[in-house]
Amino acid sequence: NSGEMSRPHAVIIAGGSGRRLGGVRKADLRVGGVRLIERIAMVLDDVAAPLLVAVGPRGNGLALPKGAIAVLDPPAATGGPLAGLAAAVAALQARGINDGILLSATVDTPFLPADFAPRMVSALEGHDAGFACWGEDFYPPNAVWRIAALADLPQRVLRGDAAPSLKALLAEISACRVDWASHSPVNPFANLNTLADLVTLGQRARR
Repeated sequence: NSGEMSRPHAVIIAGGSGRRLGGVRKADLRVGGVRLIERIAMVLDDVAAPLLVAVGPRGNGLALPKGAIAVLDPPAATGGPLAGLAAAVAALQARGINDGILLSATVDTPFLPADFAPRMVSALEGHDAGFACWGEDFYPPNAVWRIAALADLPQRVLRGDAAPSLKALLAEISACRVDWASHSPVNPFANLNTLADLVTLGQRARR
């Protein structure tokens, strides 16, 4: 149906090794009693099915939200969010999807805004990509992309000549900033990298 055609696709970037948390898999951590990956999936509940989850090079046995599918980093990828984005593009291309819109969201952003998808998509007008920021802080993995603008990303990752990071890729395709500061009094993209963050974000969830 046409509604399905116009819905954006989405990938949760969940392949990080959680080194600063002692190697704990971030996706499984709970904030406010809910696994991080489930919190992100709830925000992305209205995207085109299936929801994609970039699980890194090996997949690491992560239990996925209902209806989601795992995508693996392309071989030879050096890992990180860029490889996760390439994995999502490759998975869409394998299903014959070469245009439309792809949202990316990192799994460690427990307060991802409820209107993340519609607000990011509407900001894309006239651009090939856009990334979330909150004032001076910016979040390249929380972004929106035209799939056609990423057509060669999986091949570039395989060849080893892709941009070195999502930040560099966004600069390369002249992405727009989508500032949430006036929209949200507290940073909705605060992310979880350390045990201190886990405590702070857990307190915020209880409030």
